Amino acid sequence: MVDTSAVNAADAGTWTLGDRVVNRLGFGSMRLTADPDPQAAIGLLRRAVELGVNHIDTAAYYFDAHYATELIRAALSPYPDELVITTKVGFFRDDAGDWHEANSPAALREQVEDNLRRLGRDRLDVVNLRIVRRPGRDSIAESFGALAELRAEGLIGELGISNVRVDHLDEAQAIAPVVCVQNNYAIDNHGDDELLRVCGSRGVAYVPFFAIAGSARESGATSEHSAAVAAVAARHGLSPHQVRLAWTLHQGEHVLAIPGTSDLTHLDQNVAVAGVRLTDADLAELA
Repeated sequence: MVDTSAVNAADAGTWTLGDRVVNRLGFGSMRLTADPDPQAAIGLLRRAVELGVNHIDTAAYYFDAHYATELIRAALSPYPDELVITTKVGFFRDDAGDWHEANSPAALREQVEDNLRRLGRDRLDVVNLRIVRRPGRDSIAESFGALAELRAEGLIGELGISNVRVDHLDEAQAIAPVVCVQNNYAIDNHGDDELLRVCGSRGVAYVPFFAIAGSARESGATSEHSAAVAAVAARHGLSPHQVRLAWTLHQGEHVLAIPGTSDLTHLDQNVAVAGVRLTDADLAELA
């Protein structure tokens, strides 16, 4: 059983995004936006930082009752020097909550400026280009090149890409440095094994989303767990969700986890996974 009173995100080790060092156990902010009580979300964000989280993932299009970016600003500004906020552009949501792709140079500049305004910053630490992945050749050169220009202007520190393939990474790296790839990946979703390996070989952080949610995706943590996950959880006194997260961190030193929650107890449990070390036998069983 992991003692959640003595945990710290730093126990998972660190990785470098450009010139910024982050703890590999971070926090995803999407699930905060639906809570009608902004003070609860603000308290949770502050608790995450107290627990050593210094990598927070967000986007200006994360909103429901509140904007995630504005909650982060209210909770953490003035920002600690060691805090890295990663955001995404390439989409927007209309007043009805419907999603739309928006990746022209003008639209991307508008989204970057929106993130800057809502976060209250002069420069964004890391910006991911989030794309719609289509069959065949679907170039990201124009969109990523537009973000590279904004980086050259000083509005962006580092660049990443999201929902991509290896050929997208090749294309982006020919334009500007890429510090991270953020894709859907989990213990029961191995479609990205090759890209995860390629990122490791190139020194690029691989940042899975839905590592805990699995097939439940935006709905939250999955309730579907394999017999192996259940067995490893019982052996270590962990929840199945903690095993899923621990497995994720064991996929490589370049893998950064960003589990999200709006529950303080679940936050403590997620950060506690930073100190979990699965054995070779555990990993073989989970494989």
